[in-house]
Amino acid sequence: MTNTATRKSVMTLFTSPTCALSHCARLVMHEKGVTADIEFFNSNEPPEDLLELNPTGASPTLIERDLVLYDSRIIMEYLDERFPHPPLHQMDPVSRANARMLIKRIDQDWYQLLDEIINSGEKKSARAKKMLRESLIAASPVFESQPYFMSEEYSLIDCTMAPLLWRLPSLGIDLQALGTAISSYADRLFSREAFQKSLSEEEKEMTPKNK
Repeated sequence: MTNTATRKSVMTLFTSPTCALSHCARLVMHEKGVTADIEFFNSNEPPEDLLELNPTGASPTLIERDLVLYDSRIIMEYLDERFPHPPLHQMDPVSRANARMLIKRIDQDWYQLLDEIINSGEKKSARAKKMLRESLIAASPVFESQPYFMSEEYSLIDCTMAPLLWRLPSLGIDLQALGTAISSYADRLFSREAFQKSLSEEEKEMTPKNK
């Protein structure tokens, strides 16, 4: 491991190889073409040099000199502002605020269900899976209205959606069965070069069955 003094002089992203929220941060980093160290670790056994800087050992954690960030959405926002090209947020305050609200809604409505599917017992997981499937299908008009999530341009919202959708087939939710609008949207996200680069070896094994 690089010592703490050396690490603080460069940007390093400590990340779980399987956590969807960590994947979101990695995806933004690759969309921006940021040169940084990406260090994968077992979330149950955080490395000592991470714990020195972030005692919670949370994944993801971004380190840049004296800056320590350990919330995925904050890291995504920081990277977008720190490296403004290409922009992943609308420039005007109203659009940016609306995008933040959409991401918050996605976290509350879909990421919470994803967490239940992965971490709950069989009965609760099955219930969450059914709820997530039905909620996504109900949102089909949103996915078919524009090329990206409620936008003509790829944005942080899509960086939030891509890791979630990527995991569904490995959890027993067939993307094709969700309808053409969602599966086509997912294909657009997954085919991006940055998305393919963002995948850990473990995430590559989650390849959607229709791919």
